[in-house]
Amino acid sequence: MGSIDEVNLRNLLSRNIKRYRHRKGWSQAQLAEKIEISTNYLSDIERRRGWVSPFSLVKLANALEIEVFELFKPEETAPAEVIDTVNKCLDDFSTSLRVSFDKAIADSMKKIQKSLL
Repeated sequence: MGSIDEVNLRNLLSRNIKRYRHRKGWSQAQLAEKIEISTNYLSDIERRRGWVSPFSLVKLANALEIEVFELFKPEETAPAEVIDTVNKCLDDFSTSLRVSFDKAIADSMKKIQKSLL
């Protein structure tokens, strides 16, 4: 089974954000406001020039009323082999994201605790 690279992930993310945003009938400015980022930054993400933090991925998914993995899910018109490859990569990414997010929260909590001492 093949692998998916960062370029393909960015392409999937870009297309899916646009697709789900259009389904809601929202402009970039409306979605950006809902997830508390600048319109320029959202534009960069949709043009594959910017990347998203794990926290912003969660905010995007919540605003669009989808699961985070759906932001990286290929359209069903893709060949089954591509879908299988992406799904495996999404499983790996999900695990990595969960670990990164948990670490970020733990690090933040440590900083808060130190500042309270």
